[in-house]
Amino acid sequence: MAFKDVLLTLASYPEPTPVSVIDDAVSVAAALGAHLAAISCEVHAEVRASLLGDVILDIPALIAREAAKSRENAKALLAAFEASADKSGVRHETIFEQCATASEAALLVDYARLRDLTIMAVPDSHDLGYAEEVIFESGRPTLILPTGPRSRPLRLDAICVAWDFSRTAARAVSDALPLLESARSVRVVTVTNEKPLDSRHSGRELAKNLARHGIEVVLDEIDAESKPIDEVLTSYVLSHGIDVLVMGAYGTPRWREFVLGGATRGLLSKPPIPILFSH
Repeated sequence: MAFKDVLLTLASYPEPTPVSVIDDAVSVAAALGAHLAAISCEVHAEVRASLLGDVILDIPALIAREAAKSRENAKALLAAFEASADKSGVRHETIFEQCATASEAALLVDYARLRDLTIMAVPDSHDLGYAEEVIFESGRPTLILPTGPRSRPLRLDAICVAWDFSRTAARAVSDALPLLESARSVRVVTVTNEKPLDSRHSGRELAKNLARHGIEVVLDEIDAESKPIDEVLTSYVLSHGIDVLVMGAYGTPRWREFVLGGATRGLLSKPPIPILFSH
């Protein structure tokens, strides 16, 4: 299935999503020929009433100021999105919502479940819980974009699949097929000596499957050498000029980690390149 209906989430609080993320998401939608909907929420903090607090800090006024800040950021982001999408000729819509801070993640999940793909970023000031909720609860793939400066524009030409024959890795490959089929080059990388792997179902077997889709791949194995997986994968994708990394995620609400070992809140919080996560 092609990605034809894409959602972009834009955080308004405590700091707004960088505008560079908007331009990157529009570029992705243009490359995919997809409709792109951008959502941003005016969030309201929920604070228990306290007579002493109200007297000393004027809590209601503080909450109102922060909500106004969130509203202004959301409106500005959606306006910037419309300008970028119009300039690129991308079919688009904007969605403005209002919700309590504690309800924002669930609201985003609701919207993500009705789209082929969700694009989002995780600025340094934000809790990873929002991204984790969308990745784990939406049932759809999520493309996490970096927020830092990059040396070249976002492209979808070189794709890398992190492969360990897990259920979630298989799910990620299936979800990423539209990207893999249109990519100029695809690499499948397996990290060895990090956890037990089923050698009978190696990357070579995955390559046979992808070849039937017309996708020719380059196979690589990397020895972890006792290094953290996020460091191993970061080094690999940067040294090979990878545009997008594809990988699976698994976990529970009380304990989560990504399929390639204890990776990888590091990759989620500071992605070196765009990463397509699937659960």
